Amino acid sequence: MAEIKEEIEELERLLTLDLLHDEQKVEIEQALSLMREVSHYKQESNKIKTKFINKSENKNPTYAKEGDSGFDLRANEGGTLKSLERKLVSTGLYFELQEGYELQIRPRSGLAYKNGITVLNSPGTVDTGYRGEIKVLLVNLSDEDFTWDIGERIAQGVITSRVSTDFGELEEVKELTESERGLGGFGSTGRM
Repeated sequence: MAEIKEEIEELERLLTLDLLHDEQKVEIEQALSLMREVSHYKQESNKIKTKFINKSENKNPTYAKEGDSGFDLRANEGGTLKSLERKLVSTGLYFELQEGYELQIRPRSGLAYKNGITVLNSPGTVDTGYRGEIKVLLVNLSDEDFTWDIGERIAQGVITSRVSTDFGELEEVKELTESERGLGGFGSTGRM
C-alpha cells in the first residue's frame, strides 16, 4: 500500500514540471486516476465491515481519527450514578459482527480519570451471535454523584478478532508444562 502511495506522489510531482508535453500529461493523469482507484479499492477491501442499527436519536458511531482502535458509545438515556452505584445504560445500538470477531466495551479514559466512572465488566464482551441492544455497565468509583445526559459519550467499542470455538479448544490435563514465571501471580515481578 505504501508503494502505491509513493508512486502516486511521484506522478503528482511529475505533473507539476513544465518539461512534459500535453500527451505525456494526459498519460500521467490517466495512470494517476487508475492508481487512485486501485489504492481506494485496496483500502476498502481490507476493512472489516460491521453492520449496525441505530435506534437512538444520537449520531452514528464512527472512528474519530484515522488509526483509532475504538469508537464512542453514547448514552440513549440520561441518569445519575451515586458513589459506588452501578447502572446498565442503554445505547440504542445493535450490531451484527462477522464470524471470528467480537465487540469489546471499554471505559473512556477521560471519564475514568476525571470522574471515577468506568465500565464494571471491562472489557465487556459482545459475542458474534448476539443481536440485542448494546448496554454499558457503568460504575461510579468516586465519592461524588455523576450525572450524564442523552448523547454523552460513556464508553468505547473496539471490534477485535477472537479465539474461541473457531480456533480454540479447552483440553483438561493432569499437569501443565513448567515456565520461567511458574506460579508467580499478582505482584510477583516486582515494581521496577
